[in-house]
Amino acid sequence: MTFTRPVPALIRDLGRAEYETVFAAMRAFTDARDTATPDELWIVEHPPVFTLGLGADRAHVLAAHDVPVVQTDRGGEVTFHGPGQVVIYLLMDLRRNKPGGKLYAKQFVHKIEQAIIEVLAAYNLTGERIVGAPGIYLADGARKGAKIAALGLKVRGNGCTYHGVSLNVAMDLAPFSWINPCGYAGLTTVDMHSLGVTTALADVQQALAHELVRQLATISLPEPAEQPTYARLGPQPHDS
Repeated sequence: MTFTRPVPALIRDLGRAEYETVFAAMRAFTDARDTATPDELWIVEHPPVFTLGLGADRAHVLAAHDVPVVQTDRGGEVTFHGPGQVVIYLLMDLRRNKPGGKLYAKQFVHKIEQAIIEVLAAYNLTGERIVGAPGIYLADGARKGAKIAALGLKVRGNGCTYHGVSLNVAMDLAPFSWINPCGYAGLTTVDMHSLGVTTALADVQQALAHELVRQLATISLPEPAEQPTYARLGPQPHDS
C-alpha cells in the first residue's frame, strides 16, 4: 500500500465574525466534505459570547450581563469567547493522520495541547496539562494553575472534526468571572498580556495555526483501489 505525501491543512483567516455564523459554517463544511476534501484550520476572533457544550449545565452561567449564550454540539461545559482571544477551528479528517488508520481522539487532543504549549514557550510562558481537565494551565509563577487556553471539540462518527481551541492573548477577562469556566467554580483565567507579554493578536494567531499544522501534519488517504477499512470513531465530543 502506498501513500501520497502529507498534505498540510489549509489555513483560512475569517477575521472577526459572529459565533453562530461560523458555527453554522463549520457544520455545513463537515456535512459536505468527502474523502478528497482538504482539512482546514479557521482562524477567527469573536465578539463576546458564552458557548455551552452538549453536557453543559446552564447554572454555570452565573450572570450573562447581556452577552449572548449559545448552545453548541461540542464537548464540555461553558466558556467565553471575545475580542483579543485566538480561536482556531479544526476541520479535520482523523482517518488521514497515519498510514492504514486514523488519529484517535485522545491523540488529537494531545497534539492540540502540545501546539499551545510550544507557542506559549516561544513567548517565555510555561504551560502544562492537568489530568482530567482538558486545556492548558500555567505551570509556574504566582498564577500557577490558572487557565490560559481551552479546547472544545466535536468528533463525528466518520472521524471528521470541528470546533477547536482558544488561547487568551489580550482580552477583557471579566466575563470569565460571570461563569464557572468549563464548569469549575472559582477557576482563575489569565491571558498573555496579564503575564507581561505584549504582542499583536495576529502574530499569535499565525504562530498557533502554523504550530497546529506542524503537529497535525496529515497523510492522505491511499488511492481509491487500495482504500483500507477504517474502524469507526463513535461520536466523541471533547472539551474544554
